[in-house]
Amino acid sequence: MKLISEEAINVEFLTEATKSGGKNYFIEGIFMQANKKNRNGRVYPTEILQKEAKRYTTEFIKKKRAFGELGHPDGPTVNLERVSHMIEELEEVGQNFMGRAKILDTPYGKIVKNLIDEGAQLGVSSRGMGSLKPGRNGISEVQDDFYLATAADIVADPSAPDAFVHGIMEGKEWVWDNGLLKETQIQEYKDKIEKSSRKDRENVLVEAFKDFIAKL
Repeated sequence: MKLISEEAINVEFLTEATKSGGKNYFIEGIFMQANKKNRNGRVYPTEILQKEAKRYTTEFIKKKRAFGELGHPDGPTVNLERVSHMIEELEEVGQNFMGRAKILDTPYGKIVKNLIDEGAQLGVSSRGMGSLKPGRNGISEVQDDFYLATAADIVADPSAPDAFVHGIMEGKEWVWDNGLLKETQIQEYKDKIEKSSRKDRENVLVEAFKDFIAKL
């Protein structure tokens, strides 16, 4: 078995006003797709996703234990210290599995909220463990030992790294004195980005995001 992560097909980050005048933040859209080759060259048979979506809903969503993290975790276990949102729905609609998640008021959830407010383009990635069976034309079929760890982690979309950098520069509540990140390090990101050429700008921005997430 290997760790399998897949970028979600089509999701939106949105806000809803509360009665108290505040805002709730949500993710909605297609979290997984069956019987369709994805960009990683993998195909998930319908019956496998049906089985895992049902188990995940029963064991995690209905018990309010369906959490996702910010960033690309290295293993299948959800680290509660890095949780940014809670998945509330995962419903089969045709070949799609539609999801909805609420951004939480955790340290990582606050980072996500700040990035959304600053206009950052974020993505979502499912995460699980399973075996792959090689097929024709470079396609691999996910086998029936597949285990869904989380229907959605929040990840960076490199197409809008400028919004990310502006977001972390403005949002400073996540910086703690006894942690690894300090304001001087954030300034270093900014200096590297400003000194980079137009040609290298996107790579520098993406690397800054990866380094930022790794040090949290």
